This record gives sequence, structure tokens and C-alpha cells, in this order.
Amino acid sequence: MLNTSYRLFVLLGTVLAVAIVLSLALGPVSISLQNLVMVLLRAVGFDVASTPALEQAQLIVSQIRLPRALLGLAVGAVLALSGVAMQGLFRNPLADPGLIGVSSGAALGAAVAIVGGAMLGGISEAWSPYILSICAFAGGLGVTALVYRLGRRDGQTHVATMLLAGIALAALAGAAIGLFTYLADDATLRTLTFWNLGSLNGASYARLWPLLLITFAVALWLPRRAKALNALLLGESEARHLGFAVEKLKRELVFCTALGVGAAVAAAGMIGFIGLVVPHVLRLAVGPDHRVLLPASALAGASLLLFADLAARLLLAPAELPIGIVTALIGAPFFLYLLLKSRF
Repeated sequence: MLNTSYRLFVLLGTVLAVAIVLSLALGPVSISLQNLVMVLLRAVGFDVASTPALEQAQLIVSQIRLPRALLGLAVGAVLALSGVAMQGLFRNPLADPGLIGVSSGAALGAAVAIVGGAMLGGISEAWSPYILSICAFAGGLGVTALVYRLGRRDGQTHVATMLLAGIALAALAGAAIGLFTYLADDATLRTLTFWNLGSLNGASYARLWPLLLITFAVALWLPRRAKALNALLLGESEARHLGFAVEKLKRELVFCTALGVGAAVAAAGMIGFIGLVVPHVLRLAVGPDHRVLLPASALAGASLLLFADLAARLLLAPAELPIGIVTALIGAPFFLYLLLKSRF
């Protein structure tokens, strides 16, 4: 078992390293591997002779591609980890972070910021990204808190009620987003549409650090609850008999998912299927042990989103596809395959 896990992590780590290198090297302007190595050596303090090509490569990598790659790494990892948490909470391998309404709530918060800001005469470009992120994050947390409150009864959290409340509130948030879409002018409508499709474009260090901190916190906390998640797979009563505080675990899983997905949606827009596809595939490959599943999902989620972003940049170059379209093209057929497979 240890050897198998070791080989899996070596493989996933190698794939992630390749994804990072390709993300830094490829784009409308390709950077040679030699120049990329020189840029990275210079970044860690080595004295490297300067050339015009190297200076251009350093500018592109440091100001555009590195923050974009880090954003993709953080978003992919936290979405995959949140998917594992939700599948463990609902004890369903087809569960998704969107089931508790966090994605829809974040989208509604962003719609309020984009359309409301335009109606109020516009927000300065310097503040616009921060206000958009704060509103999206607040919307995701607010809807999740309401879902959790509706799912509480007699001091216990009823997962089925939470699921139904999440579906209802997601539909309500969708209707509100539709209303804002109707009220938006052409320029605002274009901004709202592209945000809802998801993108890593416009990544900056100022917007990146909060997400990196949240991703690090989620990635540090969830593996510490791996044994509790394993026990929860047996059922809530069995987990209680084994000595785990099930109600506390539920609260922590919901809060952790809301925090991670809210931050990811606030930073990159709506990106679907990462939280469904990655944990499900790895669960089929390595089993349900969360001690392996959680870190493996973080690595695989980061890799998948970086490769999806690479495809979004290169398929229609110099134009760029919204990354949500790419992940949907990957995830939707896979979801249909799972549905068809379960019928036979």
C-alpha cells in the first residue's frame, strides 16, 4: 500500500511539474526551455548574463505567466479538495461542491458587484477587482451559511435537507443572476458573461495571495480529518460509535468547502467539474481512503486546471477560450459516461 501510494504521488508530482513548466513556456509568445531555466535561476538569485530574449522572457514569466500558473494551481487544488469533502459528507461519489450553493452564491455576489457597480456610475479600475472578489466571496459564504442553517434541526445537521436547500437556493440565485443579466447594458453584460465562464486571465499577485493562503489552510486542515472522513463512509451512527464528533465534522466540512470554493470563484469565476471529475477518478483508481485521496486530489486538480488553461490559451490563439468551457467539455462527457455506466 505504501509503495503504491508513493508511486502515485511521484507520478502526480511529475505531472504537476510538467504542467507548470508548460504553462510558463507556452502561449502567444513561446519561451525556450533554456531561457525559462535562466529566468528561474535568476529568480532564485543566480547571476545570469542578460540578453534581449532573456529580458523579454523574464518580463512575460514574472508579470503574466507565473501569477497565472499559481492561480490555476491554487484554484484547481482547492476545488478538488472541496469535491472530496462534499463526496465524503454526502457519502456519494457523484457529489459536487455546488450542491451546497456556494458556487451559485458567489456568482450572485459577482453579479451584484458588476451590474450594481455599473448602475451606480461605475467602480474605479483600481478597486474593481477587489470589490468583485469580496462580493463573490461574501455571496458564497452567505448562501452556504443559509443552507447550513436550513439543514439544522433539533441540534443535528440533516444532510438530505441541506442538499435540497442547496438545490433550491442555487435555483433562486440563478433566477437573481438572470434578473441582473436582463438589467445589464451591453458592456456590463459582456463582463458578467465572461466572468461566469471562468478565466485565469488578469491574474495578479495582489489578488493571488489571499487565495493561496486559503488554499494552504484547506490543504493543511482537510488531511487532518482523513480518519474521520473514512469513518463517515460507514455511516453517521458508526462514526459516532468510533468516537468521532460527527456534527462538528459536518460543520467543518461545510465551512471549509464554502471558504475554498468561495475564494476560488472570487478569484477565477465559475469553473465547473474539477470538484466532481478529479476526486471521482482518483477514488476509482486508489480507493476511498482519504489519507491518500485528499493529497492526490489536490495534485491532480491543480494539474488538470493548468492543462485546461493551457488548452484555453492555445486552441484558438491568439484568442483565448474561457476556461470554464474547456473544463465543461472535459467534465460533462465524463459525467454522462458515469451515468450510463451506472445503468448497466
